[in-house]
Amino acid sequence: MSGLLVAIVFLGILIFVHELGHFMVARLCDVGVERFSLGFGPKVWGVKKTETEYVLSLLPLGGYVKLLGENPEEELPAGADISRSFSHKPLSTRTAIVVAGPLFNLIFASLVMSMVYLWGIPVLEPVVGKVLPSTPAAMAGLMAGDKILAIEGKRVSSWDDLSRIIQKNPGKSLKLVVKRKNQSLELTVTPELQNTRNIFGEKKKVGRLGIVAAGVFRVERSNPLTAVARGIGYTVKIFYLTVLGVIKIIQRVVPAKSVGGPILIVQLASQQAKAGVLSLLTFMAFISVNLGVINLFPIPVLDGGHLLFFGIEAVRRKPLSVRTKEMAQQIGLAIIIVIMVLAFYNDIVRIIGS
Repeated sequence: MSGLLVAIVFLGILIFVHELGHFMVARLCDVGVERFSLGFGPKVWGVKKTETEYVLSLLPLGGYVKLLGENPEEELPAGADISRSFSHKPLSTRTAIVVAGPLFNLIFASLVMSMVYLWGIPVLEPVVGKVLPSTPAAMAGLMAGDKILAIEGKRVSSWDDLSRIIQKNPGKSLKLVVKRKNQSLELTVTPELQNTRNIFGEKKKVGRLGIVAAGVFRVERSNPLTAVARGIGYTVKIFYLTVLGVIKIIQRVVPAKSVGGPILIVQLASQQAKAGVLSLLTFMAFISVNLGVINLFPIPVLDGGHLLFFGIEAVRRKPLSVRTKEMAQQIGLAIIIVIMVLAFYNDIVRIIGS
């Protein structure tokens, strides 16, 4: 139950951030907001302030902001100012309001990760815990307890640095500077070529030494400017990997069974919460980026679908007919339902399998 509660709060924050983007930019652009809802379905709680009704709904798997005049065919409430209607605003204004939701998710992820880097993250030290027999490391004379300080004159500050350099240089002779007890030694090693797979399961060839990390960690804290830069860098990286992952699924490089849904998010959020606040915050930033990217897909019903309509409108110099939009949204809704059914099916199969 605690895991479910964590996940509901977790998703609630991300949905709130997304809808807050639409809401705030709509207000800045003087567009009326009739309702701000967290969740779908029947209203559980609500309060009205000025023109906007703030609502908590029964199903916590989404949310929405209902704008004045969002549907061009909808009759405006009595006394409403038509100049504040969404449909009567310039294309640039409508685009900004739609883009604001995904953009706020990306900004939120950057801010969360900035706080994580500012607080301090655990970094695995480049200390050898075990040397496998008959490997390049064993032949070069590396020993358990050795700390690798530099490779080819480049400082090595973490196990990630070490792995990155070794993987990129199979078959190349490399000079290592190693700290062994109180001594500094120079060793020469040639990483052997090995076949492995990347995060998408594709085969690739990398260099390997044949060593295992000792599991020695240090906490690395960044100054405010560096933390913000690293937070933005993390968001850009996850954005790229998310888009690439979707492309790989479409290309069938990544199997469709890897698609996860709300049940998987509940499980992972619960696991990250048990691992600690930093793990949960990092996972939250990761899901926030995913939410932002997914909403930019050019599928009617999603924000990306609205942007697609706006793009067509910009080319045609006039909006699509209401009938065309309705048909496209019905197709988009069917696509979303299929994806959700697939995600729930995969989640249930994982539970049964485990």
